[in-house]
Order: sequence, then C-alpha cells, then structure tokens
Amino acid sequence: MKLSIIILCWNDKKVIDDCLKSIYSTTRAIEFEVIVSDNGSTDGSVDFIRRNYPKVRVIENRRNLRFAKGNNVGIRESHGDYILILNPDTIINPGTLDGMVKFADQHPEAAAFGCKVLNADGSYQTSGRPFTTIRGEWIVALYLRPLGHLSNWFTSDVYPGWTGETERPVDWLSGCFILARSEVLRNIGGFDAQFFYYYEDMDLCRRIWETGHQILYVPDFSIIHLKGESTNKRLPAINFILDSQITRYLYYCKYDGELGLLRARRVALASSFLRWLGYSLTCCLMLTENRKQQVESLRTLLRWTYRIDPIRLVESGEEPNLGTTLVGRVLER
Repeated sequence: MKLSIIILCWNDKKVIDDCLKSIYSTTRAIEFEVIVSDNGSTDGSVDFIRRNYPKVRVIENRRNLRFAKGNNVGIRESHGDYILILNPDTIINPGTLDGMVKFADQHPEAAAFGCKVLNADGSYQTSGRPFTTIRGEWIVALYLRPLGHLSNWFTSDVYPGWTGETERPVDWLSGCFILARSEVLRNIGGFDAQFFYYYEDMDLCRRIWETGHQILYVPDFSIIHLKGESTNKRLPAINFILDSQITRYLYYCKYDGELGLLRARRVALASSFLRWLGYSLTCCLMLTENRKQQVESLRTLLRWTYRIDPIRLVESGEEPNLGTTLVGRVLER
C-alpha cells in the first residue's frame, strides 16, 4: 500500500462527500486506502459514508476525541508507506496526490510535505509557516510584521515576501494537509494528544524536524480548503479562542518551561489589549454586529488572560472564573 489517507470526521456530512469524491476521481497512479476516524458524529456522516463509499474504512470512536487523538486512531490502523492527514472540508485537485507521492519518493531528505492550499475563491491560503516564538508573537502584537521585509530578525508568523509560489523548506504545515512518511510518523508517536485544539500540527512538524528530516512545501500541486467548515460546530467562538490559548500555553511549557509560560502570558496580555483597543475604536467610528462581537470576545480574552496563572493552568487545568461569560464551556482533553 503506497498511501493511507486519514480523514477526521465530526458531523461533517455536508462537506465530506465532495472530499471523498475528489480523492477517488483524481488519484490514478498509486494504490491508496481511505480511513475515516469518526469522532461521534450525530448528523448521519457514518451511514452516508458507508452507503456511498464502501471502500472507505470507517472507525467509530463513539465520542469526540478531538484532532490529535482522533487522527492517531487512524494512524495506528493505516498500512501505507505514506500517511496523509487530510481535513474533511478539502477538495483534492487533479493530479495532486499522485504528484505529491511521486515528489516525496524523489526527496528522501524530507519526511513531510505540503502542497499549495487555496480558498474556495481560488486565492492563496497560507499553509506553511515559521514556528511560533515569543519574539514572533511580540512582532505580531506590535504590528511590526512589515519590518520582516527588511530583516529576517523580524520574521514572525509568516515568511516575509513569500506567497507560496516557490518550493521551499518550511517549519510547519497546516493540519488540513500533511503528507508524511509513515515510518517517521510512527517513530515519533503521531500527534501529541495533549494539544487538543491548535498547535498539534506545529508540534508534530517540530518533532519531524528533530529527527533530522526536512519538511518541504511543493507549489506544483494544490487542494481547496473550505476553511472553517470542519470546525464551526455551533459552539461560541470564544470557546475556540480560549481552547487555542490553553494549547498555546501547553506548547510553550513543553519547549520553554515555566519561563516560557510567563513570557507567553505577557505577550498575550499586550496582544489582546491592543487588539481590543483597536476594535473598540473602530466600533466608535462604525458599529456593526460583527465588530461588536469581536470586541466582546477580545474583552473576555483579555479578562481571562489577566487572571490566568499559566503554571497552574498547565499543571491542573485550572482556569479563571469569569462568572456567566462562559456558561456551557466544557472541554474534552
């Protein structure tokens, strides 16, 4: 088996049909299997897949294991020389999987590969980025990104001047499409399950680099990513924002220890305050419902960050009590 395609599904019936259809209609040159790891869907996704795509192997997890754990289930059950982590809200363009696997065969120095990711309107969606650092976060918080065109010292969360048109090594790839050598992926243990929302793809790529292998971005092949379709599950946006902050602290703790946690909180305070201030000022000039919601989310994030003890958060999961603001917020980690 040349390629195992692992798709994590959680109530993704409305998008996974186009995803599976694109896989089977555009992949001609390689032997592949498709594994859907289902995180307890209740929208009929499992029955739909089994009825319309009998070749797909569906694994029912019975509950929402989140991204890392759910994909690890698929990784354990795969048989391919390569493993593709693929979002359900993606569409594979013709020749992409055949071409990416052929490219990977020709580049043994690399262990993971990413292709060009496009939005639904055909515009470029950033999928290869530098690793997150405290310095990079300060650059973003203080709106200093443009200085990256003058000096690499100011590189933050994007590669200055690079728009995905050229082949290059990248620090990490978006989890919507990561093609990896199965041997390397298994040797590092797949995704780190402590990262339950965001940072799991960055951490995975960091550990791949630590094996001595490169991660290459390939612009010659592409997918369409309907960004947000596989994560918008009718939960309040602030829940996703705070989930990402928690995994952010877990990431800094893993690689920078307690000092990293304290530095991460300082830059988060500055960033959330400046963004809240900026959106508040724009609301004074032109009030819209969307801006009003953004201001409220940033106000909640600022209060949460001000009251958080990041060390206690990492050690025991303790979050600040914000009263009724986050009623119904339940985490599965």
